[in-house]
Amino acid sequence: MVTASLARNIVGIIGNVISFGLFFSPAPTFYKIIKQKDVEEFKPDPYIATLLNCAFWVFYGMPFVHPNSILVVTINSVGLLFEFVYLTIFFIYSNNKGRKRLILYVLIEAFFFAAIVLITMLALHGTTKRSLVVGIICDIFNIIMYVSPLTIMAKVIKTKSVKYMPFWLSLTNFLNGACWTTYALIHPFDIYVLISNGIGVISGLVQLILYAYYWFNGENKDDDDGDHVPNPTVSAI
Repeated sequence: MVTASLARNIVGIIGNVISFGLFFSPAPTFYKIIKQKDVEEFKPDPYIATLLNCAFWVFYGMPFVHPNSILVVTINSVGLLFEFVYLTIFFIYSNNKGRKRLILYVLIEAFFFAAIVLITMLALHGTTKRSLVVGIICDIFNIIMYVSPLTIMAKVIKTKSVKYMPFWLSLTNFLNGACWTTYALIHPFDIYVLISNGIGVISGLVQLILYAYYWFNGENKDDDDGDHVPNPTVSAI
């Protein structure tokens, strides 16, 4: 007999696998940077944002903040590692101005994260209050990341072409949101994982509907070469 706990773990593991794929998806971009020894026009902003998002979800999943969330911790810990590697590559191959900007943003994030951790641990007592505060912060960042493709969707509608919105990334984002939404609904219920990923499901579905419509009715087909794709902002859960 499949228990709720087992079902939740299975869904969470699937979510980990999908999220790993999302974290790994920018690898070709960084291979290109290493090969050319130049960041060109690529920006570190999405990876800086993802770094902070993963850090907060790792903190959220800690037993003293939100118990029974080990699978949230595992995948976001992997995400942290990926983002550190990506940002290190950016730092190595950026010019001095780019390096200073990168260091500044990472330091701001570090101070902000440290402040939230201190407030949570010193001023809030009990996992209910801690989950509420950290969960809301995590949801804010996750929702921003899930709706970030809105600019790409607007471009698809304007150009009537799906060239700038890769199908597999849109599909994976949708499946990722659906998987973590299911995870959140299985006992023990997790409202904070549910909220942002429920929005992620809607965002992913809209992207897929747009893709299908403009694939069949648009002026141009997707060329799948990936060079036109902007840096993706990844939401692990």
